[in-house]
Amino acid sequence: MDMKAVPVSMLDLGAQLAPLREELMASIRRVVESGRFIMGPEIDRLEKEMASRAAAAAAVAVSSGTDALLVSLMALDIGPGSEVITTPFTFFATAGTVWRSGAKPVFVDIEPDTFNIDASRIEAAVTPRTRAVMPVHLYGQCADMDAICALAKGKGLRVIEDSCQAVCTEYAPGRQAGTIGDLGCLSFYPTKNLPGIGDAGMVLVGRDSALADRVKRLRIHGGERRYFHREVGGNFRMDEMQAAALNVFLPRLEGWIKARRDNAERYRKLFVEAGLAREKGLVLPVERRPHTYHQFVIRVPRRDALKDFLESKGIQTDVYYPLPLHMQECFRGLGYREGDFPEAERAAREVLALPINPLLTPAQQEIVVGTIGEFYRTS
Repeated sequence: MDMKAVPVSMLDLGAQLAPLREELMASIRRVVESGRFIMGPEIDRLEKEMASRAAAAAAVAVSSGTDALLVSLMALDIGPGSEVITTPFTFFATAGTVWRSGAKPVFVDIEPDTFNIDASRIEAAVTPRTRAVMPVHLYGQCADMDAICALAKGKGLRVIEDSCQAVCTEYAPGRQAGTIGDLGCLSFYPTKNLPGIGDAGMVLVGRDSALADRVKRLRIHGGERRYFHREVGGNFRMDEMQAAALNVFLPRLEGWIKARRDNAERYRKLFVEAGLAREKGLVLPVERRPHTYHQFVIRVPRRDALKDFLESKGIQTDVYYPLPLHMQECFRGLGYREGDFPEAERAAREVLALPINPLLTPAQQEIVVGTIGEFYRTS
């Protein structure tokens, strides 16, 4: 194999969507010509299709994954005086929305193999002020929802699933991420497996239709009809342009996920063939449950050196995430210190996301793995 450096990007969204350009532009033109830019037929179509795919009681389109989390907290009356248990190893919005609601984020360490919250540690973090658990299905693999929901039921807690990286991820047959707890939150940020053309998100409601009605009300300033407000909500609406684009992309999601899974399987084969599996501490992703590979994340003790080496060869990588939330400056007042969550801290030092996008070719994957082998041979 020619190991001459060639660019291998994390994601080329323009190329991924290029075959859909005419259909996408036609959908946008349809919205423009209709004059319906907010809460129109594209929203209705998207919500019905997503609810059907997820076997959910309802799907509520909102303005972003972050706002999906925030409106979910509001819908469950979680605010000042409340505590929400979550993971310190995730995107900032998970704990940021808890803070914005007025509640206190309480962190629990992660599993070292899946990087998801360690369900066996949650009970010890429960206090009389605990109102909810917010697990994150990180990188596209679900947390242990059976254990989490059993604990929540026994303690009288609500469960909000941060499924922003796990759209249409199956937890078990007939059970999809975002529909197992009380509410599930999706993100359609452009880099997600189901990309929007800007910010957009969704709240899935697994069973409770009354709760779905409240989420719908809260996304429009708490109003059930124009200018009449039962409560104070927010402006969390998805616009019609986003819904129109998502309606074009959604039928392709299954194929994009399959391509990601095929790429993950090929990576495993290449790493084994190259003798790199567990080489000098390199650990491949673990699949405890079905995985949709929003990211393909390896662990390597010399992460930063490997990242720099790969990038010097034209191979993009990324780190999700370099600093756990309990060590973020804005959460200093929570009283956590370095060393409180050793698995999250170790993951932050070791994780490295390799390209896994649907357009990644076998030749590019060979280059990625071959270049990692070169790193270990020469450094």
